Amino acid sequence: MIFSVAYFIVFFLLFATLLVLFAFYRKSYPGQPASFPRVSILIAARNEAHTITRCLQAIEQLQYPKEQLEVIIGDDASTDDTRTVVDAFIKNKPQYRCIPVSENLGLARGKANVLAHLAREATTDYFFFTDADIVVPPTWITSMLASLQPGLGVVTGITTIAGTGLFARLQAMDWIYALGLMQVVTDLGLPVSTMGNNMLLTRKAYEATGGYEQIKFSVTEDVAIFNKVLQQGFGFRNLYDRKVLAFSEPAPTLPDLLRQRRRWMRGSMHLPFYMVVILVLHAAYYPVWLPFFLYTSIGVMMGIFGLKLLLQSIYLRLCLKRVQLPLPPWPLYLLFELYLIFTSVLLILYFLIPSGVSWKGRRF
Repeated sequence: MIFSVAYFIVFFLLFATLLVLFAFYRKSYPGQPASFPRVSILIAARNEAHTITRCLQAIEQLQYPKEQLEVIIGDDASTDDTRTVVDAFIKNKPQYRCIPVSENLGLARGKANVLAHLAREATTDYFFFTDADIVVPPTWITSMLASLQPGLGVVTGITTIAGTGLFARLQAMDWIYALGLMQVVTDLGLPVSTMGNNMLLTRKAYEATGGYEQIKFSVTEDVAIFNKVLQQGFGFRNLYDRKVLAFSEPAPTLPDLLRQRRRWMRGSMHLPFYMVVILVLHAAYYPVWLPFFLYTSIGVMMGIFGLKLLLQSIYLRLCLKRVQLPLPPWPLYLLFELYLIFTSVLLILYFLIPSGVSWKGRRF
């Protein structure tokens, strides 16, 4: 009983603090870079024939001088028509290249290995990373560069899910909400992580780490390189702004979602302790709330549930407003809470099953 009461006090104080900080404490950054240097866009692709055209079309719409762009796609032994689709799109576009990747470099495996090859091919001082199923905004390059101040090695944008179906909308709310929690911490100057589908690394910072080929293999290669960059003394910046908002394809089914989140949970093992505390407090809510029925009335229980739902919904609305996304109807916030409960329980059970991580038809 005493533990439960103490937990709820800490939980709601922390939640309220994060909400206030997100609402009233935010950093602003220049809207345009001081210059327009040549930059490299690096895309790892494996069996992405059905998505990569949208990705490349978005890059074509970037508000950046085309002669200052270098786009390098790595075909990671695709077994579908990825290479054919890419070659057709980049024909007569000299700023694009597609290279086959078949050999491993050093310690790199999987996606990290492709990125290691692409970084070696890049000829500029700025590496922009995205995925083959991502649609970046036209202002992506300019806004990321504008936020790159002296001493920084990595700049991270924000990504959410595209789609109009209920499952896709709930996933989109999940991404926006989780990244919003992370943003409060990074705005305080505390590092958390990056997102490899929306990331800028300077060549100087990347090479200081030795590159992906010198980093112990991880299924979350973006987290691994982020930590190495910080260890080399470089700074970071996370942006939560419409100008750097990219869209990913949703996980089509629940099993696909669980496989994706299992891989992310592996990466969460390397998060700093303060972010782990926030995530653990958040994840422990229902394991503490349900046994609380033994000590109190249903009215108190529903009040505690309602307070969490209210704070969470307000936080999520603030997140959506900041990146100028449509606000869902209020009943969807309740469905989102049920989605979090259901997927969290399944993910914990799934994570405990002793098996590897599946990515693009490979197991690690």
